[in-house]
Amino acid sequence: MAEPVVYVDGRFVPKSEAVVSVFDHGFLYGDGVFEGIRAYNGVVFRLRDHIERLYESAHTLMLEIPLSKDEMEDAVLETLRRNALRDAYIRLIVTRGVGDLGLDPRKCSRASTIIIAGTITLCSREVLEKGIKAQITWVRRDAVDGTSHEVKSLNYLNSILAKLEANNVGADEAVILTPQGYICEGTAENIFIVEEGVIVTPPSYTGALPGITQAAVLELAGRMGIRVDCRPISPHELFNADEAFLTGTAAEIIPVSTVNGRTIGSGRPGPVTMRLRESFSEFVREKANGTPI
Repeated sequence: MAEPVVYVDGRFVPKSEAVVSVFDHGFLYGDGVFEGIRAYNGVVFRLRDHIERLYESAHTLMLEIPLSKDEMEDAVLETLRRNALRDAYIRLIVTRGVGDLGLDPRKCSRASTIIIAGTITLCSREVLEKGIKAQITWVRRDAVDGTSHEVKSLNYLNSILAKLEANNVGADEAVILTPQGYICEGTAENIFIVEEGVIVTPPSYTGALPGITQAAVLELAGRMGIRVDCRPISPHELFNADEAFLTGTAAEIIPVSTVNGRTIGSGRPGPVTMRLRESFSEFVREKANGTPI
């Protein structure tokens, strides 16, 4: 079997030769940005939206990406072609680049770009059919005037700490609160609840990353005639919701059956969640929603 090929700063190299310097500030300080992207049946889902978000994140970090948006798009597509992948998960990474042991970004003369294409599975079919167990964690999402999660940065320690607690209590995923105590998101997913047929998700000003999949689900719900609302959600509302689910590029749509031992609705994936899951599977394969490889 051929070794996977990775894009590293304009070169396509075998996986075993894909390396970055130990002096790269992405490695030393988490100084960089990334995107997780999916391809379905030869179409990259909302590639341009992911690239736009990547460049917005980089702009906030004053990180100059050495490729134009069109060049970045071409690099992603070529990486998929060289790996002969039509269904894939793509990790697009831009680091500050090589500097010294000090953290001053001015010491990094040029950003580094890495593109990895492969596959990913977060949940088994059995888990998706039953729903996952979630745990509200003591770890609060960083404030929006700190390491804002509106920036999809390489610094995920906030989420790692939350995931560790979920692991320690036997939960599948952690639910992170805002500094004010409202529901924010999962460790790497947006969160939704369903109340009397209306789906509700927290707005980005609470500190949640504006999700590409989140936006797609809101659009899809509109097509299906499902009312949507973006507003803060309290833990009490989550505990007493009719349904709850998580969304993300890798996760797609994952039903939540319990939170901190409280059963959500019937304790099984609800009808709105399942309708959205079925429609989403078709939605992501529509050529109008993606870029052909």
